Amino acid sequence: MRLYATVAAGGFRRHATYRVATLAGLFTNTVFGFVFSYTYIALWAERPQLGGYSMSDALAYVWIGQALITVCGLMGGGFEDELIERIRTGDIAVDLYRPADLQSWWCAANAGRSAYQLLGRGAVPLLIGAAAFGFTLPDGLSGWAAFLLAVALGSFVSFALWYLVAMSAFWLLDGQGVVQVAWLSGLFFSGMLLPLTVFPGALGEIARALPWAALLQVPADVYLGRYGDGRGLLRAYGFQLGWLALLLAAGRAAQAAATRKVVVQGG
Repeated sequence: MRLYATVAAGGFRRHATYRVATLAGLFTNTVFGFVFSYTYIALWAERPQLGGYSMSDALAYVWIGQALITVCGLMGGGFEDELIERIRTGDIAVDLYRPADLQSWWCAANAGRSAYQLLGRGAVPLLIGAAAFGFTLPDGLSGWAAFLLAVALGSFVSFALWYLVAMSAFWLLDGQGVVQVAWLSGLFFSGMLLPLTVFPGALGEIARALPWAALLQVPADVYLGRYGDGRGLLRAYGFQLGWLALLLAAGRAAQAAATRKVVVQGG
């Protein structure tokens, strides 16, 4: 555990060195937050209570999305390109022979990255949005704690998704096609464009059952108190944990198959 804690701390420090990129991302998230906010204001003025959200809730949803876009990897996990490149060049063989578990190593590094992104690019846009539009903040420390736990679980689900995407490069000539599909799926099915509760009929039911819902829709609804407390929160966390367990298991199976492939080719 000490090894992976060190890896996580290293991931945090690594991304903390990119101060200009952080400021640029912060500016971009804030600009898009205002663009989406005024779009939502126009939409909710025509359709009050759309998707079960009040105007204030809809505006909060916008800024939660901007806060979590890098924290929960809505448009990319922040590590998959590097991992795919190591697979493409064959450097991954060295990683697989190390005594540290490959999946756990990358998970720890991603946890450090997400923690930095939450502080560097997540908190500030959310506070700017709250100051500009006056939407509701969570009730007390318990409300913030419930939200942050949902964010943490969403970040781990995101890692598990993108790790599985990266592992596909062992069997494909170029993993970028899978990355693009995952990117578009995350953009649409996470609720980044519109809350998944707005989606009609069967499409909405399917979208809310997919793992991408765990990245933004669930944390946002926890923030807004739509799950209540107690049993409702357990149901939300259970949804995230269920997908996390399934995706991590799939990633580990892919890793085991990749290890066998490397051993056969090396032998």
